[in-house]
Amino acid sequence: MAMRWHDLLFLHWPVPARILAPMLPSGLELDTFDGSAWIGVVPFRMTGVRLRCIPQFAGMTFAEINVRTYVKAGGKSGVWFFSLNASSWLAVRGARFAFGLPYHDAEISVRLEEETVHYHSFRADKRNGRAEFDASYKPVGSVYRAASGTLDHWLTERYCLYAVDRHGRLCYGDIHHHPWPLQPAEFALRINTMTRPLGIILPETLPLAHVAHRLDVVAWRFTPLKPNPP
Repeated sequence: MAMRWHDLLFLHWPVPARILAPMLPSGLELDTFDGSAWIGVVPFRMTGVRLRCIPQFAGMTFAEINVRTYVKAGGKSGVWFFSLNASSWLAVRGARFAFGLPYHDAEISVRLEEETVHYHSFRADKRNGRAEFDASYKPVGSVYRAASGTLDHWLTERYCLYAVDRHGRLCYGDIHHHPWPLQPAEFALRINTMTRPLGIILPETLPLAHVAHRLDVVAWRFTPLKPNPP
């Protein structure tokens, strides 16, 4: 697969590991930074989403917001998605079938006003719990690449994601892109119930926030993890 990500906002909160660890499938270990686990809410837009053999102009365009945490298996760090909400009916069903990812239909509006992004998402499928997000955000400060060993780098520079496919197998998929062009974010968070379906109430403290303007990404097919020997 190939795609381009636009106007991405990373919002991250520390969450006790004892809350997140039981939500992971067997075979995955919760990843922590200095003893803390983290949960992220990440809204953005995607363009040119397609198989790599298809020209970019023929790719899909849609908005997405995901809820994620950070995991590892066999020493390989990656991302675990609790939910992904997208405005494309086709993308939701395609990702569910092909990759086993927990995609949901959502009504999403994205409005750009100079450097400010106004983003609103409402999960359309009520069977999976009400989940709404409404925020405005913009970059403040210069673009930088996070240094290895820092929390910014640990949260963002991950080149693998995990999922359980329709056969019940834990799988991983590698992705590739240049290092994130991060900027500090100024934001107004009006509504955020994205973690409520999980039973998680986020801390009242302000989240760690970063924005990234654009990133080109390629992804490889998912591969089942080999079970650990007895």
